[in-house]
Amino acid sequence: MAGSLQGPSGPGRLDAEERPVVQVVPVKGLWIVGALVVLLVVAIVEDWRWALGFFHVAGGGLWTGIDLFVGLVIGPILGRLSIPARAEFSARFMPKMMIIMPTVVLMTLAAGFQLAVNLGNLEPGSVNHDWLVASFFVVGIMAVIALGLLEPANIAVLLEMRKPAPDGAVIARLMQRFVYTAGILGLLQVATLVIMTRVATQ
Repeated sequence: MAGSLQGPSGPGRLDAEERPVVQVVPVKGLWIVGALVVLLVVAIVEDWRWALGFFHVAGGGLWTGIDLFVGLVIGPILGRLSIPARAEFSARFMPKMMIIMPTVVLMTLAAGFQLAVNLGNLEPGSVNHDWLVASFFVVGIMAVIALGLLEPANIAVLLEMRKPAPDGAVIARLMQRFVYTAGILGLLQVATLVIMTRVATQ
């Protein structure tokens, strides 16, 4: 019976027919990442203020929105799904996050730092200096959480899904950690939005 966790594999194990094909990194999306990175590098080298502003604002908006959506919307929905359903969702969702989130984070931070340097906001005498130091502190915490909890959970889910007999219970626990972490990052992103709007209106 599809969706059952009882069978030859044992409790919590996903049967072969229940397992979607897992691609750790969606290769078809890499050209988009490459194009965005090239445009970002050109914008930094040529000091294209509009492009830098676009990368920073668009990247920050996507980063915040994705984290809040995953943590506050997808999280509660996943909690009500069966383990096979969570596994199937993970197999389709997590690979996309593997290329979306690093790209969005790179766009936001690289463009934001370049703008801060070019506009003199990092100078000790700037009225925005203290606010930007505070933003670096918040972003540092976010980086530790993302690199220490979020991405390892993402990778662990994908590796578990590629095993001959993936454990659905392990996948469920990892997905729970992923969505909770994303929610925390989303709330921290709200703090960065407060800081950035303050900087923009100084």
